Amino acid sequence: MFEIIDKKAVMDIRERVAKGEHPRREILNFIKAAPVGTIFEIHLPHRGEPLIANLQSFGMNVIVNEIEPMHFRLMAVKLAEL
Repeated sequence: MFEIIDKKAVMDIRERVAKGEHPRREILNFIKAAPVGTIFEIHLPHRGEPLIANLQSFGMNVIVNEIEPMHFRLMAVKLAEL
């Protein structure tokens, strides 16, 4: 479902969340398996505080931007093996 292109993984899960899905565990497993140095760009329909907390628990700094109403972008870099 997710792929890394040139050390960047873009994950737009807005539609999945709108359908009632909760892919957080899938995202976290993907991040754990990704190489160190990977940049993650995650698009959500809300801030995603639980996901932000998980990324921070991995030692990742998370930048949150509100692109427009119902569209948030989380940016983080994997700095170490998890």
